Amino acid sequence: MMMPKEPKIGSYIDDEEEDLIEAVESMTVRPESMLDAQRREQIEAMAHATMNEEREKISLRIPRSDLTRLKSRALQEGIPYQTLINSIIHKYVSN
Repeated sequence: MMMPKEPKIGSYIDDEEEDLIEAVESMTVRPESMLDAQRREQIEAMAHATMNEEREKISLRIPRSDLTRLKSRALQEGIPYQTLINSIIHKYVSN
C-alpha cells in the first residue's frame, strides 16, 4: 500500500507560528496599510507591469510559516499575497 505524498507540514510549526496562523485566520477586520500612497502606487505599478507580460505558471513549495507571514504582510499592505510575491520577485530580478 502506497503512502500519500502529502508532507506533514503542521508537525513543524512551533507554538509561536501556530498563534500567528490562528491570529491571521481569525481576523475579521483588515489592518491599516503601512504603505504611504506613493509606495502603494509603486508596488501596484510593478504588479501591473508584470501582469502585462506573458505569464508562466509555476509551482513553488515554501514553508507554511513563510507563506503565513507573506499573507499577513499582504493583508497589512492591502494587496493580494500573490501580487506581493510577484512584486518581490520582480523587484529582485530588476535590480
